Amino acid sequence: MPRIALKVEYHGKPFAGWQRQKDQPSVQGAIEAALAKLEPGPHTIAAAGRTDTGVHGLGQVAHCDLRKDWDPFRLSEALNFHLKPAPVAIVDAARVADNWHARFSAIERQYLFRILMRRAPATHDAGQVWQINHDLDAEAMQTAANHLLGKHDFTTFRSSICQAASPVKTLDELRIEQVTGLSGPEVHFHVRARSFLHNQVRSFVGTLERVGAGSWSPDDVRDALDARDRAACGPVCPGHGLYLARVGYPEPVFARDPD
Repeated sequence: MPRIALKVEYHGKPFAGWQRQKDQPSVQGAIEAALAKLEPGPHTIAAAGRTDTGVHGLGQVAHCDLRKDWDPFRLSEALNFHLKPAPVAIVDAARVADNWHARFSAIERQYLFRILMRRAPATHDAGQVWQINHDLDAEAMQTAANHLLGKHDFTTFRSSICQAASPVKTLDELRIEQVTGLSGPEVHFHVRARSFLHNQVRSFVGTLERVGAGSWSPDDVRDALDARDRAACGPVCPGHGLYLARVGYPEPVFARDPD
């Protein structure tokens, strides 16, 4: 059975997350339904990460096993046809080894979080950014974020329902930049690690936003980390500003992947 890797882009608003659910729409369910139009099912696809309700995908990666030896490009075109009108697109596809796995073969995940700073309601970016009505100090947030880099016990920034075996993770990058977006000034958070705890990125951003707003000092974030107590975390920000931006593998999987 040929194994095909899929690079998936999606708007998270209409979905209750990536993972297939019995009574709610999911990204996984939409793709599996499209696959069933091409080959008899049932189909089960595996993904690099399970995004939550409202979270978007720019570079999610999944794999599927098929009976027919599909040309990857023709498969992506056929899936995109059957995915309409769901806001899900297969932006690339590639044949991979039978033992390659979208989740277990990955060596890093990269997330992007967008905060829009303006008072007027967002129109074009509604549902794609976390909108706040005050300015943020990006330099102070970066100073605070630097306390989180490296290997730590991230219990403070871990959801109470997280199923990870250990709260210890290594954070490779947490870079903050202010940019000018189409709708106004934005702050972007670029977060990279091999793997993450449930709600870890959203907990980081919600806590750092308090630093940017002046309610917390950068050292308060260090103290929250050292507390290893979920109660020490700042607010958890909403999911609709979060994007799974890229999944990294030891070797490039798709033709358009960077080396």
